[in-house]
Amino acid sequence: MVQDSVAAIVDLRGVVRAWSDGARDLLGYTVDEVVNHPARQLLAEDITADTVANLSGIVMLRHRDGSTVPLVLTACAVLGDSREQLEYVITAVRPGRAEPTVAGQAFQQASLPMSVFDTTQHYMRLNDAACRIMGVPEEALLGQHFPESVEDRPAHRGWLDHLRRVVATGRPVRYESFTGAPALNREHAWTTDMWPLRNAAGEIHAVGIASFDSTEQYWARRRLALLNDAAASIGTTLDVVRTAEELIEVLVPRYADFASVDLLEWVFEAEGLPDIPVRDIVLRRVAHGSGTKGTPEAAVHVGDSDTYSSPSPPAKALRTGRAVVSQAGEPDFVRWVAERNARGPAGRAYRVGAHSVLAAPLRARGTTLGVVVGVRIANPEDFGEDDVVLAEEVASRAAVCIDNARRFARERATALALQHSLLPRGLPGQAAVDVAHRYVPSDSLAGIGGDWFDVIPLSGGRVALVVGDVVGHGIPSTATMGRLCTAVRTLADVDLPPDELLTHLDDLVTHLASDESGEVAELGATCLYAVYDPVSRRLNLAAAGHPAPAVLLPGGSASLVEMTAGPPLGIGGLPFEATELLLPEGSVLALYTDGLIEDRNRDVDHATAELCRALSAPADTLDTLCDTVLDAVLPEEASDDVALLMVRTRALDTHQVATWDITPDPEHVAAARQAATEQLSAWGLDEAAFVTELVVSELVTNAIRYGAPPVRLRLIRDRTLICEVSDASSTSPHLRRAHAFDEGGRGLLLVAQLTHRWGSRQTGRGKTIWAEQALPSD
Repeated sequence: MVQDSVAAIVDLRGVVRAWSDGARDLLGYTVDEVVNHPARQLLAEDITADTVANLSGIVMLRHRDGSTVPLVLTACAVLGDSREQLEYVITAVRPGRAEPTVAGQAFQQASLPMSVFDTTQHYMRLNDAACRIMGVPEEALLGQHFPESVEDRPAHRGWLDHLRRVVATGRPVRYESFTGAPALNREHAWTTDMWPLRNAAGEIHAVGIASFDSTEQYWARRRLALLNDAAASIGTTLDVVRTAEELIEVLVPRYADFASVDLLEWVFEAEGLPDIPVRDIVLRRVAHGSGTKGTPEAAVHVGDSDTYSSPSPPAKALRTGRAVVSQAGEPDFVRWVAERNARGPAGRAYRVGAHSVLAAPLRARGTTLGVVVGVRIANPEDFGEDDVVLAEEVASRAAVCIDNARRFARERATALALQHSLLPRGLPGQAAVDVAHRYVPSDSLAGIGGDWFDVIPLSGGRVALVVGDVVGHGIPSTATMGRLCTAVRTLADVDLPPDELLTHLDDLVTHLASDESGEVAELGATCLYAVYDPVSRRLNLAAAGHPAPAVLLPGGSASLVEMTAGPPLGIGGLPFEATELLLPEGSVLALYTDGLIEDRNRDVDHATAELCRALSAPADTLDTLCDTVLDAVLPEEASDDVALLMVRTRALDTHQVATWDITPDPEHVAAARQAATEQLSAWGLDEAAFVTELVVSELVTNAIRYGAPPVRLRLIRDRTLICEVSDASSTSPHLRRAHAFDEGGRGLLLVAQLTHRWGSRQTGRGKTIWAEQALPSD
């Protein structure tokens, strides 16, 4: 039967907020067609009232079918704490009905629970909706004191406090509470409005109450809050296990009483490919958590793998790619719980009281990674459609974070493998320095890939020490580092001085920067190149934007080498300046990359002082000293990788080196051969006399014939026997093939065949030709 009364709530902006069943029957509009829409669209004529509160008399409204319906306004109550929150409860009836009766019918038939209390909180009126919620008829409550009609719960005590406040202040109140409703047998959220009712004298004689069931809005806000927490809390690290634990922390206990994250085995394999078996599925437990005491979690331990049968909810979710819900009593649920109990501790049921399970796949970028399972035990609500939507959304966000962590771990492992393959595996044997080294990658991919070090034996018993850093991270910077490391070795073989070598390296980086890829242009690089001569005990070094090394002299304290840092590689057009030091034997030199002392949370000067103090600490070996420096200087969570090269200098004794000034006359070649032979006899190297005489004869003759005075011959007994001939000419000899009838051109070829290696290097006063041969075995 069509009702004759209308009840609605309209806010200050004229937007309808509530619509009664009587209004729907009388005007034909459903709740969805009216609520949250302007009330003015219901008017069939223009009105002059500026607010809803000023409406009076007969108002012409438009029926949904286009006809006009006249209504008489019978009541208008004001709700809200402030002007911005004002809302109006409006009741109206068809003309011709007695207004008091109509108002009573409108109150009684309103779809919202409404009641009236006197100033001492006794019931005066309840409408039908309120009686249904309370589960008793109106007669049973009239005259009863409010606290006696409800359970002693915080929400009800809040009602009583608000009722008293309205009477005391005369101001309306709105608040939200979360309580139970006996007739509905579930927890509900209520938005309650209370406002004072005044008599003709303006005195408060009662309090009106209207309650809105805001349960759906409440749970929608809870779901939105959980999604926001998931977005903020999941994926704070690039670690697969920690990301899974963060997902559990979000779900338990707000969403589920127990939750677990299981991943497919291929996720943990370096070269694993996505694969979902047709039947039973093997998953590895990564994380789980319980919010219910006494609920065992040990059916599958973290880190263990378990097999899930095809009908189980996790297996179904993985195959379908959608969340799967199973309730107590359903065959799949019963089978799944039985499987869990069979794997649980003896004599203990795995899921005591479990009544609902939800499994959602973890899918990211079209790839299935695993499944998250939620179980409700203490929570009486079964998983529903809204829970499915929420689970799929949270699982989708978490899956992207897990996949990011998986990709990070794989790329980090690849970058580390490439980095270690490019770093020296075993440093070459040489007698100039004792060497110890460390490479420490950072915990993040952002700190892997650019640092390297090298020790390169040079002619004359010298050694080159190199430390460099590509300013960038990951596989691209590691590949660039490999190219620069190779270039440095190539240039070192040419035996260029440190400043010239860096100039050539700078040119190389500039050329690489002009490549189509442009990677080096974005990265740049720094480098420190030093050459130590154990004969003269001199260290020549130059830097390209790299930190200065620290040096510890015997019996002294450590300090940084005073030198010009120079511009980074790739700038181009700027010079590099070399520095020379005279080091006593036993001096310790520490070469390092900036990750050791530079960090956004540390002062560089303070870190440098710590480095010098740690370097001065007593240590039995260089390896021990390396560890001491890293422990003292390197932060616990380094943001960049670190390369540390530690060397202790040696010096060749004077009896290991013999030098002769040669008169630039071919007649003196024989005297040079004789002097060399006598020196070899003194060293006990008579077996090397034949080859050495030939080498001395060829090199001295070439220096006299094609070079310029002064000419000097030097023999060095180190791990090898080195013969050097220097002259003032900068023209270097070249190996060439002599023709059948050529009178010369075979000397250097013979030297190359008889010695281990040979070469030439430019010096500040000309050039040096050298040849190296192995010492005779005992």
